[in-house]
Amino acid sequence: MKFAERYGPWAVVAGASEGVGASVARQLGARGVNVVLSARQEAALEEVAESVSTDTIIFPFDLSRADATIELARATSDIEVGSLIYNAGAETLLAPFLERPLEDSLQMLSRNCTNVVGTTHHFGQSMLSRGHGGIVLVTSGAAWAGSPHMAVYSASKAFDLMLAESLWAELRPHGIDVLAAVLGRTDTPAFRRLLDGRESGELAQPDDVARDILDNLPEGPTFPAGPSLLGSLPRRQAVEAMALGSASLLD
Repeated sequence: MKFAERYGPWAVVAGASEGVGASVARQLGARGVNVVLSARQEAALEEVAESVSTDTIIFPFDLSRADATIELARATSDIEVGSLIYNAGAETLLAPFLERPLEDSLQMLSRNCTNVVGTTHHFGQSMLSRGHGGIVLVTSGAAWAGSPHMAVYSASKAFDLMLAESLWAELRPHGIDVLAAVLGRTDTPAFRRLLDGRESGELAQPDDVARDILDNLPEGPTFPAGPSLLGSLPRRQAVEAMALGSASLLD
């Protein structure tokens, strides 16, 4: 099957207002797939929509809200969604767990875990009935081991990684491709805001990351497919290495 036949006619991109999500939306359009763009900022979504070469639907919504899955399902009830790319949920604040407002952490869990489960379950049902489709859960290198100053983010992205890998094994026999896309340090507006002017060495480019995600969607469960840089280390040493990495973002 061609890409648009396998993963179209519509794709939902959650977290599409900038960075990797916006690049994925544009590249889906270039591959002939119509795109539903969802994120909080309506103006930013409209700007991205203008750069997508196929039809678009804008759904400005806070994906940390408890009713996000219901509302997104309602907004797409009259179209055929063949793929879901859940890219929302970037880290916005480097802070010790006990100094971060509890509400911020709970919203992150809703955006990165609860609504990931909800949207994946909803759109996966229709893919199952058609016998084909694609699901991408965009996770992070922070999922490989616990990381101080981003404890809830790290835990939530580990959740996404395990969910995607598990669903790959479950749904692959039914024609549904699932990919956990593990992002490294990428030159996105969200990551630049997190750095707050600090340097972070060489960064991947969103267009390259988006292309890798779509090219490797049929090749799950995980991209990059090789072992993590921390895979050979004992757990304590892996966490200590992550601690050094997060500390470098604070320097």
